[in-house]
Amino acid sequence: MIKSIFNWSGGKDSSLALHYILQEKKYDVCALLTSVSQQYQRVSMHGVREELLQSQITNIGLPYHRLSIPEMPTMEMYDDMMRNTCEHFKSQGIEYSIFGDIFLEDLKKYREDQLAKVQMQAVFPLWKKDTRQLLEEFIDLGFKAVIVCVNEKYLDQSFAGRKIDKSFVKDLPADVDPCGENGEYHSFVYDGPIMQRPVDFEIGEVVYRNYLKEKQAEDNDYYQCTAYDTGFWYCDLIGKQE
Repeated sequence: MIKSIFNWSGGKDSSLALHYILQEKKYDVCALLTSVSQQYQRVSMHGVREELLQSQITNIGLPYHRLSIPEMPTMEMYDDMMRNTCEHFKSQGIEYSIFGDIFLEDLKKYREDQLAKVQMQAVFPLWKKDTRQLLEEFIDLGFKAVIVCVNEKYLDQSFAGRKIDKSFVKDLPADVDPCGENGEYHSFVYDGPIMQRPVDFEIGEVVYRNYLKEKQAEDNDYYQCTAYDTGFWYCDLIGKQE
């Protein structure tokens, strides 16, 4: 099998892509790589607590590699950190990096160009597949996920905290990509065929944060650590103690 790393977000696209890879049995996934906020210990952009991420990965049964990202890094800083991480994996004989991207051409090219700098190659199991069919397949396979972040440009507060099911698919507005490939929403997968058992959690507070580019963060709240020209609704998930 070919040694690889898997760029893991904890969401539905990552989960379905990993399912494809594990079924194919061509790639040996040596680690799930996730970017985590250094200051807030949450998955970048998704806002999921790292302890829930760790429970999720433990239930999958693959090694976890944490990329600790400082608050508000420049693109140059991020690229340097990712290059160093890839060089670490390359030194272990790993030459392939797997992603759950579906159709964003500029993002695909960016990933390929960055990996080429360290003589690694990108793999995209879901590339150019129909996103509605992918979401339906995700549900039919028995995956279970909850919406943890929605972009207010596309979805209202009511979608934060919803489960991904056929009712969710039916309620999505026409201008929203079914898989949220344009950043309309992000999810956390808590059960499915890639997991040995479900992640135990409860729904916490739903909060709104506005990321206007000209606005500076006024406090130490995790949800104001990145600049965007829109607002987001976040649903906090809280792990249950065993």
